[in-house]
Amino acid sequence: MKAPRDQHFLVDKNAVERIAGLIDVKDRTVLEIGPGRGVLTRALLDRHAHVRAVELDYELFSDLLEDFEDVILAHRLEIIQGDATKCELPQFDIVVSNLPYSASSKITFRLLDTGFETAVLMYQSEFAMRMLAPVGTPDCGRLSVMVQTYACVERCFELSPNSFSPKPQVRSMVVKITPRYPIFSIDDRKVYADVVRALFSHRRKTVRNCLKGSSGMLEPGFVKYVLEQLPDEVLSSRPEELYLEDFATITNVGIGYRDNPER
Repeated sequence: MKAPRDQHFLVDKNAVERIAGLIDVKDRTVLEIGPGRGVLTRALLDRHAHVRAVELDYELFSDLLEDFEDVILAHRLEIIQGDATKCELPQFDIVVSNLPYSASSKITFRLLDTGFETAVLMYQSEFAMRMLAPVGTPDCGRLSVMVQTYACVERCFELSPNSFSPKPQVRSMVVKITPRYPIFSIDDRKVYADVVRALFSHRRKTVRNCLKGSSGMLEPGFVKYVLEQLPDEVLSSRPEELYLEDFATITNVGIGYRDNPER
């Protein structure tokens, strides 16, 4: 059976309890993205959380309004119908969600920009492993760098397709994400994100060639200045060989172009 709107509903009661119990949610405001049929929502409410849920599917949204009418009236649950990748998110402290596979990256980046205390999130296992891949190794990528720059990621447990209905064709993984300040100073978060995106757009090329081919992502003057200032050791490396410090250095050096626009 094909999953409508990328929806794989969690039906394993033990898995639901494990996810809801990974962090203390009592009296906390919890954001749940994609509540679906509300099994995780109910588990969070049973632990005395105040839940704010965002559901894209209008039919599911309507069903949730009916099924949870009592707790909605008691102001313990708020359900918003919208797309979590772009709608206005309510205020929250913690995130606990079974994310839709197709929107995992956009939602994760948005949550990191928004800010939160802790998040317990379920992803496709392959996606989660890319997030966990150590920076500076062949398995790392844009996702690894961006998430690990701004957060600590902890693998919790995996779930088989049997935990869902309809069954996905892949395994899923639950991870805990805890935001932190970057280890290395970053002068401009937006430019940093553009640098990481530009470099991993051509990950098999050298940093030098990635920067030269970054038209549309980085300003020509920025690129020229970086190529003049960075040591060959960095420029001749591939993006997957760089460490967090290197990405921060490239960004901060390039921002120096603003003070030397004629170079």
